[in-house]
Amino acid sequence: MQTSSRAAALTLGAGVLALAATVAVVAPDSAAPPAVAPAVQAAPAQTALVQQPPAAVCDSPALAGPASPPAGAVVVPAGSNAGFDFSTPDTTYWFAPGVHTLAPGEFSQIAPGPGVTLLGGPGAVLDGNRDNRYAITGRAANVTIRHLTIRNFVAPRDEGVVNHDSGDGWTVEHNTLTRNRGAALMAGARNRIAGNCLKDNGQYGLNAYQSGNRITGLVVEGNEFTGNNTEDWESQLPGCGCTGAMKFWAVNGADVRNNWIHGNRGTAVWADTNNNDFLIEGNLIEDNDGTGIFYEISYNAVIRGNTLRNNAWATGREFAGERDPFPVGAIYLSETDGDARIPARTAKIEVTGNLLENNWGGVVGWANADRFCNSSASTTSDCTLVVGPDNTSACSPPAIAREPLYTDCRWWTSGLDIHGNTFRFDPAAVDGGCPPEFCGRMALLSNYGSSPDWSPYQGDVIQRHIVFEAGNRWHDNTYTGPWRFTVPDMSTTVPVPQWTGAPYHQDAGSTFG
Repeated sequence: MQTSSRAAALTLGAGVLALAATVAVVAPDSAAPPAVAPAVQAAPAQTALVQQPPAAVCDSPALAGPASPPAGAVVVPAGSNAGFDFSTPDTTYWFAPGVHTLAPGEFSQIAPGPGVTLLGGPGAVLDGNRDNRYAITGRAANVTIRHLTIRNFVAPRDEGVVNHDSGDGWTVEHNTLTRNRGAALMAGARNRIAGNCLKDNGQYGLNAYQSGNRITGLVVEGNEFTGNNTEDWESQLPGCGCTGAMKFWAVNGADVRNNWIHGNRGTAVWADTNNNDFLIEGNLIEDNDGTGIFYEISYNAVIRGNTLRNNAWATGREFAGERDPFPVGAIYLSETDGDARIPARTAKIEVTGNLLENNWGGVVGWANADRFCNSSASTTSDCTLVVGPDNTSACSPPAIAREPLYTDCRWWTSGLDIHGNTFRFDPAAVDGGCPPEFCGRMALLSNYGSSPDWSPYQGDVIQRHIVFEAGNRWHDNTYTGPWRFTVPDMSTTVPVPQWTGAPYHQDAGSTFG
């Protein structure tokens, strides 16, 4: 079966983000070597599930800063801070309560020196007046930002308001980033983003990218992401794949844990293109218009102990309205691999100990047979991490038809280990209802390969591989409700006995009720 046009639209964000980020983000002159991450411990068969918000941050008292400046701090008075110098290294600047503004003009911004701390007093607001593009920028390392409300900045699409230049070693804690255009926040290597309210921003709450997989040791913990993508970029640029609560590109090591990600227009957590070594753990992900967790053309991840509920209703209804049979999942694993050749804390795509409740669908494992390095269906100019992101031309005929390039030139969707999860689905709980042929589905599928004409992956090669040869296993899960299973292509949806029996033999040890 041919690739769904609607499904293809889900994967278009990579090239757009890469192009914009290449222009917008300046990498540091040198990057520290990747930190050695601790091993991910194996999760128990049943992880304690998140039922209440782990991070109800917005409007909480924890966002208020100290009422008086710390000893030795430079006081920044409320009002216009035009011309104020924030560049003295290792200095704390305390923003007095009240509204702070910068000089007029789109490029007025704060460029802190290395080791600088920007600290807000109670009610301290940095306001861009819908005039300034960026709030806090530059390549200085080890900047700390705490207890500020940062609002009304107008960064262009795919650019960021805070840490626009992806500085390394930044700490961003207990801030409110709201009503900004573009992304409220960018990230660099060894950044800690914790305890923030990222709310009602135009495109993303967080957008993380540096060229060359330089972002390592990224921690996104205990934040609340809500109401982001107010400008509905998918409507402005259909198929852009450029919306949601947070997006990661070429990040080599990230922990996304204990966040409350809810009510965003688009995807909640999206790792898109050559990410590696992710731990997505303990998050409450609910009521987002799109997919809850989208791990795409990337490597090696553990997704565990999360609660996902009421996600992807808007996307599911859109697909159903167009009679598009592509399965819409709460967790979408698209051309993504567990690969021991890429150093990480795991060599699998492990989804375990999660609760998925009344989402439009369940876990979808998908491989576009026509999408590989140097193919016309690839949405990025990057090649795989195995070949090298800049070695796209290596994946050309006739060499791509032979090993090792035959294996190394594509993201396969392999090494999926889906176990110990609880899947609950009640069609009546979906607001507005859902047609049974479209919702309540798990999926493991591919399309029939057809292009380009030199592709060595034509026909049902990838279909057979993803279902029978790639080590993709569902097992020891608990199901409640009328689940069905789409396998091996969009035209075939089967009930439990066919999913668990020959020839698929999935969900050994699972229970259904």
